[in-house]
Amino acid sequence: MKTLRIATRKSPLALWQSEHVAARLRAAHPGLAVTLVPMSTRGDEVLDRSLAAIGGKGLFLKELELAMQRGEADCAVHSLKDVPMELEPGFALPAILARADYADAFVSNRFDGIAALPVGARVGTSSLRRQAQLRALRPDLELLDLRGNVNTRLAKLDGGDYDAIVLACAGLQRLGFDARIRVRLQAPDWLPAPAQGAIAIECRDDDLDTRALCAVLDDSATRTCAEAERAMNRALHGSCHVPVAAFARLDGEHLRLDGLVGSAADGRVVRAHGEGRGDAPECLGLEVAQQLLAQGAGEFIAASL
Repeated sequence: MKTLRIATRKSPLALWQSEHVAARLRAAHPGLAVTLVPMSTRGDEVLDRSLAAIGGKGLFLKELELAMQRGEADCAVHSLKDVPMELEPGFALPAILARADYADAFVSNRFDGIAALPVGARVGTSSLRRQAQLRALRPDLELLDLRGNVNTRLAKLDGGDYDAIVLACAGLQRLGFDARIRVRLQAPDWLPAPAQGAIAIECRDDDLDTRALCAVLDDSATRTCAEAERAMNRALHGSCHVPVAAFARLDGEHLRLDGLVGSAADGRVVRAHGEGRGDAPECLGLEVAQQLLAQGAGEFIAASL
């Protein structure tokens, strides 16, 4: 077999995820050589501004996609929550791996949860989705930008820059920081980013060999849930500019989806819930998006764009 080259960002979490995928591919295809092609992206390099201000999460993908187009890599590994709702033409997602912990984590060295924070406490997060939900619960908090990889964010908390920070549980767990999680912020009260906790493999749409090699890692239940969440986000024109949250659960053939759109400026949120069939996840996503729009989500979306 040929050597499969995986383009990856250089952050510790990105490298962990890519090594995880490489190990799974080697196990699935004995004799297949898999190597990593570490790269730096603009999203990793510009840390003094929010993602929304510099072009969005797609900045994490662009250089990796160019490497695939130039023939320097065969595929790329991403956190699915960072993948834009519409892929660039010529690319596909042959595999979405089984989802890890979907939840956000409240992390603090001094306080046991959001309710325990003192008035005016400094909480670090650059996510508008997290900011909207924090403001809905505690409008008194001082919300501060927090960029960088997981290790950098934890170091800033430990250095006293913040009283608490909010990160994804999956990233902390993958890097061995489980003990730093004070509280799992769980659905339906607190909703994650669409597809949070899932790893995706991207490759060129016309590279049938790579697509076939990667497809064995696809988890159908995770793909179904992710498709519902991403369809809702797509219908809302969601991006890192818009505070959109979603979480789907599949029980047999029964699919449930909770969605939220909010305002990071004042903490107003609208919520919606829908249920449908597991073989029609995009229909359910569209239905929940329409419910959110009927409740006034368009105002929040327009204000964010």
